[in-house]
Order: sequence, then structure tokens, then C-alpha cells
Amino acid sequence: MHEIILQDLGHEAYKPVWEYQEKLLQQKIKSKQSNNTEPDYLLFVEHDPVYTLGKNGKEKNLLISEELLKQKGIEYFHINRGGDITFHGPQQLVGYPILDLENYKTDLGWYLRSLEEVIILTIGEYGLKGERSAGETGVWLDTNSKGKERKICAMGIRCSRWITMHGFALNVNVDLNYFNYITPCGIQNKKVTSIQKEIRREVSINEVKEKLIKNFGLVFDATIHTNAASVPS
Repeated sequence: MHEIILQDLGHEAYKPVWEYQEKLLQQKIKSKQSNNTEPDYLLFVEHDPVYTLGKNGKEKNLLISEELLKQKGIEYFHINRGGDITFHGPQQLVGYPILDLENYKTDLGWYLRSLEEVIILTIGEYGLKGERSAGETGVWLDTNSKGKERKICAMGIRCSRWITMHGFALNVNVDLNYFNYITPCGIQNKKVTSIQKEIRREVSINEVKEKLIKNFGLVFDATIHTNAASVPS
């Protein structure tokens, strides 16, 4: 069974957490080169409002001006993950697994499907039937009902020397109005939803974290140990 250290970073701006992920990834790469063992990590965070555009994303999918971004207090970053544009903000549970896939399976398709399975199991505990959408990452609802498809969890990763970073963003009670200013993930005519919107009540994000930890352990055959942490200044 694998060992993963969970660090719940609480509420944090985007850039310091991005830099922290990079630091952990580089530590793990150096450790591998020296034949030493560096632990795997799972980071949880709720970000301040931010739009992030993946390395292959299109600027046109940001639908508001830089001036309006400043007025609304939303940050904007071009980043080094796959995927297009997405939003992160309060009451959205973002997870960043920093895993060495050589200890699991060296297959990015398997890894993404496994992340999706964690989310499908987690939202299933709220009576929601999560689904995969052909050719699109993330977790969706009603993929076979044209015009009703909606994404509840976005995903985008980076992998270097089989070590992962970036990850998933599960909409719990997040303000969905922020998605009106982008074309989420660059996908036209499909909606975004949240657990709160689907079950018509607010849910405890801490409760969702507990369910997600359990399901992450099941899917990745891992024991997850909590380690209180803060992002280095």
C-alpha cells in the first residue's frame, strides 16, 4: 500500500501554491536521481478568485478585460498544466497530487481516469451520478442528454519524470457566476455546476474533504496521513 501525505493549505492565493507545487516536484525529481525516497503528497486548497489558462489554452476563452479583472479582484495566470481556462475560488475544493507514477502506473490516461474515479465516488455519496465525457477530462453530469451536459469537476495536470502536479477542482458551494466570464475549459455550449446547485443545499466542504480522502485512498491503494502545513513564504 502506498503512503501519501495530505497537506490542507486552507485559503491561499494561487501563485504561492503553484510555486510550492513546483518546489515539491523538484524535490522529488532530485530525490529520484539520488535513489532516495521522497514522500508523495496530496495538497488541498481553496484559492482566492483566479482564472488559470493552460499551456495550450486560447486567450479568447477569457471573456472580460484586464481592467474588469482588476475591478472584480480576480487574478489571472498562464500556467504549465494541460487544458484550457478554468476558475478557482472559495468553496471549490482544489486538489494537487504530487505523485511519482513509477510507484503506481506509468500511464497518464490511467492517472486521469483514476482522478475522475475519485470524484465520481465522492459525489456519488451525495446521490449524484458522475460521468466521463468522451474526449474531455473531468467529471460531468448527464453527458448523454444534449444541452444538459454540465461539468462539476475540472482537471488539468503536468507530469515531469513521471511526477505529477496540478490536479482537480471540485465545485462544492462555489459561486458559479465567475464561470460566466470564461468559456470553461474552452468547451462551448456546456454548463458548469456544483454539488450545492445539484442537491439544492449547501454542503460542508470539510465533509467533502473527508469523503475525498477516503476515496483517494481506495482508488490509489494508499494510506493517507494528514500533516498540517502552510505554504512557505
